Amino acid sequence: MPRPLLTATALAATLCLVPLATAGMAAADTGAYRDFDQFMEVFNRVKADYVDKVDDKTLIKGAIEGMLSSLDPHSGYVDAIAYDNLRILTEGNYGGLGLTVTMEDNAVKVIAPQEDTPAFRAGVKAGDYITHIDGKLIFGQTLDEAIGQMRGKAGTRIALTLVRPGRDKPVDVAMNREIIVQRPVKWEVRGQVGYININTFSEQTGADTRAAIMAIEKSLGRKPLGYVVDLRDNGGGLLGQAIEVSDAFLSSGEIVSQRGRDKADIERYYARAGDDANGLPVVVLTNAGTASASEIVAGALQDHHRGLVMGTRSFGKGSVQTLIPLGPQTQLRLTTARYYTPAGRSVQEGGIEPDIAVPQLSDPDHKSRPVFREADLRRHLINEIKADDKILEEDTKDDPRFTATAETLKKQGVEDFQLWYALKTVARLGGPAQVAAATRPVPKK
Repeated sequence: MPRPLLTATALAATLCLVPLATAGMAAADTGAYRDFDQFMEVFNRVKADYVDKVDDKTLIKGAIEGMLSSLDPHSGYVDAIAYDNLRILTEGNYGGLGLTVTMEDNAVKVIAPQEDTPAFRAGVKAGDYITHIDGKLIFGQTLDEAIGQMRGKAGTRIALTLVRPGRDKPVDVAMNREIIVQRPVKWEVRGQVGYININTFSEQTGADTRAAIMAIEKSLGRKPLGYVVDLRDNGGGLLGQAIEVSDAFLSSGEIVSQRGRDKADIERYYARAGDDANGLPVVVLTNAGTASASEIVAGALQDHHRGLVMGTRSFGKGSVQTLIPLGPQTQLRLTTARYYTPAGRSVQEGGIEPDIAVPQLSDPDHKSRPVFREADLRRHLINEIKADDKILEEDTKDDPRFTATAETLKKQGVEDFQLWYALKTVARLGGPAQVAAATRPVPKK
């Protein structure tokens, strides 16, 4: 349970009742009182002399938001609008575009578009900046205000202007809003390979992953050759669901630990007995949009040698946010810990490095498009444990397996090279016929 927070008045009253142990503490408290006095002086001056009348609630909210924004990119004040946004993302469906976005330097930046949504089909890319909505500049708005404008009744038209790094001119896209159904897990059978696409970690993701494993086996009438678990462009979600998903593929051992400011403040989470996937081979697909809860799953399966991580380096968000209730519809979202993989690795900044680096060759811009990760965010937490097992000598030669062009792959019917390569890797266990079956182009619906 989060500890109750004290207001400034309650804090001052409490300090008066507690004997000060040292001169250093007394000096620190005196400094805090002086800062509170200065804050109240500014507060009263703004109320008295600002050109327009402003209410106390607006000033206090602004002060809280300013304080939290000075910490790290993931701490913040969750007001009624943001609270509703958070509830929708973890519980329900909404009318909108299917985008995961963040705020950077007063601009809305795309973390990732959700698969098979209006934004995804319109070509919105991770790392794009949204500058205009329906021709109106949104620079300087809050993130929740921008999200509110992008959401709306299904079927209504919306136009976005994007600034894309590497492009000289803005990109204009238009689309219709749709009901974005929270289907965190999708599955299908490719040949004799089970494909599980996990696009978010909401309240049912763990149960849906287990259901997908059973459904694949039932569809085949036998166990598959193995599984491809797709975590690309999955921006994360609930920690508990990341643990549940990891547990579906593990039969024992630690999944993740989270460690707070105090070195003794460590929580560890372990797998329960029983592997739903029956020990069958697993390939985990990651890219720069694989963040937070997704990295917990990838890191756990990688450290236990339970899955082969394939694709590109993940986002690198290795911090834990705690939601502390402040009122009926307001919360404090505070970074309270860092999480670590079973081997004690922090993914903060560095992310999860794939066991086999597979570029997205089917994307013609995969080499030139700038990549957006946690380390690019201002005030991001610094990784206190730096990896010391990096390759000493960089190999600058192109991997002969990955020299095909997007145009060549398209002619061969390969729309998603990373997925194609992962399916091929698992299908090899069944021989050439299964490779052909697993990698056969899927007819467009």
